[in-house]
Amino acid sequence: MENKLTVKDTKVRDQIVLVRTDYNVPLKDGEVESDFRIRASLPTINYLREKGAKKIILISHLGRPEGKKVKELSLKPVAMKLAELLPGVQVDFVDDVSGPDVEDAVKNLKKGGVLLLENLRFYPGEEANSESFASEIIDTTGATVFVQDGFAVIHRAHASTSAISKNLPVYAGLLLEKEITSLEKLLSSPKKPLMLMLGGAKVDDKAPLIDAFKNKADQICIGGKIAADGAVQPASNIYIAEDFDEDGEGNKLDCGPVSTAKFVETAKASKTVIWNGLLGKAEDVAFATASTIFLKTLGENPNIESIILGGDTTAFAEELMKEDDKLKFTLLSTGGGAALEFLSGNTLPGLEAIENK
Repeated sequence: MENKLTVKDTKVRDQIVLVRTDYNVPLKDGEVESDFRIRASLPTINYLREKGAKKIILISHLGRPEGKKVKELSLKPVAMKLAELLPGVQVDFVDDVSGPDVEDAVKNLKKGGVLLLENLRFYPGEEANSESFASEIIDTTGATVFVQDGFAVIHRAHASTSAISKNLPVYAGLLLEKEITSLEKLLSSPKKPLMLMLGGAKVDDKAPLIDAFKNKADQICIGGKIAADGAVQPASNIYIAEDFDEDGEGNKLDCGPVSTAKFVETAKASKTVIWNGLLGKAEDVAFATASTIFLKTLGENPNIESIILGGDTTAFAEELMKEDDKLKFTLLSTGGGAALEFLSGNTLPGLEAIENK
């Protein structure tokens, strides 16, 4: 982040600040099931309030409504959870992103108040990277500063990550700065030995990362369905799970004890461990053994710099941390896809849109 401007590089006092957050959180029965991503946005929101921002307008997406309004994917429950996490702060919600209702909501917001707009992906202009859609939001809210804090979406060329930079100066939020800085360190000067642990089901998602790290990592370990399917070619520093726990039909749904022991042994001998992709069908407790053992190995060893890369892997870590609050990790990334793209050396539109120093 050395060549990009952050929210700390601009004056926000008495400004209406528009913030792109990532509130793509799981909902159950109309309530937020995990508030991890909401809590991750609080440092930036609190910083803006402390620095005297006049009003803070939050925008985000939730799920894949494909440009249509879907009641079950409204961000209203997120606003309610955010209000719980910001006691004493005015937190309002409006079920639109532009137009008279939004204008009224902004007008009624007290100094230092927070307003969350409706799901961006209810509108085709978001995923179409429409400049006019971005302009409508800016004009309606009266925003003069834009803060990009949605790390998990910066690999997408959408209106709230790319087109919006045509109309407002863009600064990195504190969460985005933290995530990028941690990943840059992994690329430039990781503590060695370095282990890359990969799981999940889609080998195409992992192949670029394997290519990027095959000469950087001391050991690459492969689990999950991609190992069970034999989809990864072996190499001198790549260990592919060799035994599996199966269901009654012979499906390989978790890494077995021999492979798990090898993963643990490698992790304990490492100074840095990067992990993306569960090691089995962990949503079924019967096949969550390898993932649980490996995660506890990382969380219980403070000498290991542990980088958990988003998506299902971070969600799994969150759940385990509810059961054992002693588990600690160096970075629980909010964005698996964005992290993989960054570490693989790809251009991230949302990062490119941020002002250069």
